[in-house]
Amino acid sequence: MANTTRTVKSPPSKPAAPKPKQTPAEIKPAKAKPKTEAKAAPAVKPAVKKPAKPRSKKPVLVPPEQRRFYVEVAAYHIAERRGFAAGDPLEDWVQAEAEIDRLLAAGLLGN
Repeated sequence: MANTTRTVKSPPSKPAAPKPKQTPAEIKPAKAKPKTEAKAAPAVKPAVKKPAKPRSKKPVLVPPEQRRFYVEVAAYHIAERRGFAAGDPLEDWVQAEAEIDRLLAAGLLGN
């Protein structure tokens, strides 16, 4: 005799009834998660700063052609600053020479 198994089908279940909507007063606010305190950063030793090398105070020797070029450019910028309005180009040149000589003496311009 052969074993025959009968499977019994269960009746389909009823769909769940919809939940009634809650009014805003009935809704419970979500629990606020406790804020974790920020961990303090580990103490960092300040970087040891090496003293900056002071710029050389002795005048930088530049060739006369280079100095003339610096003065020429500076005089142009002086004239440009005043909008190329009427002025004395010789005065612009003298002012530019003074500025270039000051920069060269301070070691801020040149090689």
